[in-house]
Amino acid sequence: MNRARFAGLLYLITIVAGVFAEAFARGGVIVRGDAAATAANVAAHETLFRFGLAADLIMLVAYVVVTQLFYELFKPTDQSLSLLAAYFSLIGLAVLSANLLNHIAALTDPSHALFFLKMHSRGYNISGVFFGIYCVVIGILIYRSRLMPRFIGVLMAIGGVAYLVSSFMIFLWPAVAARLPDFTILGGIAELVLSLWLMIRGVHCNTTT
Repeated sequence: MNRARFAGLLYLITIVAGVFAEAFARGGVIVRGDAAATAANVAAHETLFRFGLAADLIMLVAYVVVTQLFYELFKPTDQSLSLLAAYFSLIGLAVLSANLLNHIAALTDPSHALFFLKMHSRGYNISGVFFGIYCVVIGILIYRSRLMPRFIGVLMAIGGVAYLVSSFMIFLWPAVAARLPDFTILGGIAELVLSLWLMIRGVHCNTTT
């Protein structure tokens, strides 16, 4: 398996692991506005919650490797821009790594699980700023490199903007953000398309594989 396809596989692993941790492990126990019910759910589904933590760790490790592979893949197109993308990705990953302390705290003190899970959600929003910029830069690199169809670069740039808009809306105008659709789905779709394309098709230029 060449590096581009390996990057696609690892990228897909990050998506699957991240969705499992966020949508099932954490999302499955939260009862909005009810701290007691959330605490009871964490205690009742402790094994699932711990698997969510493990899935997040797998996601983070895989994404570090993806960041390195993407840097190498796009370095011939623009080394400075590729390095900038890697910086934003690694900062976003550092934020998510520290944010896992909220997940652990919810396990350690289930009586305050709802509070810690709310803080975890805000940590995701902070990381969304860095990943949003990362996706925009990767989109530009894809568009310029012609290693794959340009529409994937456009999708990644749109997805990155969606992450940025979502994060800043939540911090600046939370009441408005609560009434709007979840823009981050655009970023998720873009990342899924990119990962599947790389895994199945690879890239056009053999010198970067």
